[in-house]
Amino acid sequence: MLYKPMMSKEEAQKRRDWQNGVYEMHVKCKAAISMDLLGRRLEIPQDVFSPPPYEHNLLAKAVLREVKESDKVLDMGTGSGVQAIFAASKSTNVLAVDVNPSAVNCARANVELNGLSSRVTVKMSDLFENADGKYDLIIFDPPFRWFEPRNMWERCSADKDYVSLRLFFENAGVHLSKDGRMLIHFGTSGDLAYLKHVIRKYSFDRRLVLKESRAGWTYFVFRVTRSTRKNDHSDRKNLAT
Repeated sequence: MLYKPMMSKEEAQKRRDWQNGVYEMHVKCKAAISMDLLGRRLEIPQDVFSPPPYEHNLLAKAVLREVKESDKVLDMGTGSGVQAIFAASKSTNVLAVDVNPSAVNCARANVELNGLSSRVTVKMSDLFENADGKYDLIIFDPPFRWFEPRNMWERCSADKDYVSLRLFFENAGVHLSKDGRMLIHFGTSGDLAYLKHVIRKYSFDRRLVLKESRAGWTYFVFRVTRSTRKNDHSDRKNLAT
């Protein structure tokens, strides 16, 4: 199924311009980054996505609020490993995966740096490829925009035609425990209406957990669970909600 933006051409171009700006800023930045987030130390090389500081890190705030000690957690697209590290502040069973080899190495190093190697396993995986089993909580910060990535680093923010986004939701139900839930981070710098469409299409419900506006965009964390609707395939009727 070929993706078609659920917005005007002008709005789509605005997001393409934003993506190009993000990429150009990254190309100019050659240095590795050291960060401290609530006492967690992160060392991030230039070819791995650097998370925002804690005050703007909605997903980290949601993870700390959501994770239970009994949860088996999957951090999908872990990047620097930051969300897996926050999850491991409560859970002793966290799997962090990423398709970027540099991100996998970075996450492993940061997990060790924070003394959490007994709680967090890091693997190379394209979506659920090497993430067998069922999880009580899946954390996912997907690429926001639907353009073709120019390199491995840009895969953190660009997903051509949202193929990975669709495949994630197509397969997520198989990997959720009976009462499992997901934390999904997204923003209006992507196609928010399409995300809502896909969530509904694959029989999930969403609830807003956190919201923040900055730099002209609005960012959200949704708590996503199996749908309680029966035989409802009208996935477009509530896109604006």
